[in-house]
Amino acid sequence: MKNCDLSTIITALGGRQALQDLLGVGPSAVSNYLARGTLPQRALGPVCEAVRARGYHIDPASLEIIGHQDAGAGAGRGMREGMRGGMRGGMLRRVLLIVGGGIAAYKALEVARRLQDHDITVTGVMTGGAQQFITPLSLSALTGEKAYTDLFSLTDEAEMGHIRLARETDLVLVVPATANLMARAAHGLADDLATTILLATTAPVMIAPAMNQAMWGHPATQENLARLRARGILTIGPDDGGMACGEEGTGRLSDPQEIVAAVLDQLGRGDGALSGRHALVTSGPTVEPIDPVRFIANRSSGKQGHAIAAALARQGARVTLVSGPVTLPPPPAVDLVEVETARQMLAACEAALPADIAVCAAAVADWHVADAGASKMKKQEGAPPPALALTENPDILKTLSTHADRPRLVVGFAAETESLYENAAAKLGRKGCDWIVANQVAGDEGDTVFGSDSNAAMLLTGNESENWPRMPKAEIADRLASRIGAHFT
Repeated sequence: MKNCDLSTIITALGGRQALQDLLGVGPSAVSNYLARGTLPQRALGPVCEAVRARGYHIDPASLEIIGHQDAGAGAGRGMREGMRGGMRGGMLRRVLLIVGGGIAAYKALEVARRLQDHDITVTGVMTGGAQQFITPLSLSALTGEKAYTDLFSLTDEAEMGHIRLARETDLVLVVPATANLMARAAHGLADDLATTILLATTAPVMIAPAMNQAMWGHPATQENLARLRARGILTIGPDDGGMACGEEGTGRLSDPQEIVAAVLDQLGRGDGALSGRHALVTSGPTVEPIDPVRFIANRSSGKQGHAIAAALARQGARVTLVSGPVTLPPPPAVDLVEVETARQMLAACEAALPADIAVCAAAVADWHVADAGASKMKKQEGAPPPALALTENPDILKTLSTHADRPRLVVGFAAETESLYENAAAKLGRKGCDWIVANQVAGDEGDTVFGSDSNAAMLLTGNESENWPRMPKAEIADRLASRIGAHFT
């Protein structure tokens, strides 16, 4: 049978349970029908009869509901649109949850429950290791769907093979992503159902790593992580804290609510005010080498730029984040480009064009050493310090503001220690950008916003300015993203 609007049919019948009762099938079968967008041929007659019995007119060839016996054709179209709108929040959002074999596997059950609070259909896949910590029955009971465990199950392959599982989902989520599972995925292995799905899926993949802190910090794990990120796999965490083994460090699974929020960010990218827009964000410091050992840099942590990238993604934008060296994990749902020098940052920004929005939050070094040494400069006893000849770095903000592919909205940042408004206004005119976000980076008592989690800012938009009081940098980012969203609506 060709594809049909199955969500509307289910609504006309009175819900999923009504379809299950009509066809004598379980909830997993209905999930399979929804994923395929079709019903088995044997269902044609019973479905048409049941829909007509509830007062609807239905085309038996296409299974299109064309009206109700008490309404005209126009009302019938309105009814169909209303039913589709009602289903959009639940039936059309699907997450395939792969549970890895770590002690944190029990938290995957909480993730599954919380996702369903947002009308997301969750289908579980469990590795062999995961089944040592939780049971397929537990996962199935919480999701209302069959939990898949075996790559070579003939029954499952006949009803919904691993390719169908991999393809007919909006997101593949791995909780927890163990060191072993990450290593196998990074090297393209397909030796169980979970890794086969990761290799076959065309949907976005998001992983939440969890492991012992020594395993997380091991070079092999970090190399695997870099390889996965380079392929576009999104990461959530891990966090710092105490672990089940009694040790402290980085490797703890992120809180289930944080994982759910990251999933919602990814699934909701097409629903925000900036849906369909491309945003370019720069973040962090640039590092300018003096020799292979020493360099010129600044105190930027990248927290504000990374928060802005995440906030723009939540508004629905496709975000390219060009970042200098930072210790922060990349925000979910953004494309990260890592650079070191100002010249590399400019090249990455130009390569990312065209873009609708550019937010230049990076603290770019003004100068680089003209002739950086190829070997370490040695201190000579009794000799004066070597003279460093500095050359001006490219002006990334000004270049983007005057570029042939200039973004429609260019936002710069100004870090000032005095005369905040005057210096920021002068920079706005000098650089040719549209807006400036100005920061007072050093307070009256010597405190600094570099590396902190909060900030105060002034937004200059032409001849107007707004003072934003000190607040968490994430809130500054959300406020700026909301203003940008309003600018494009």
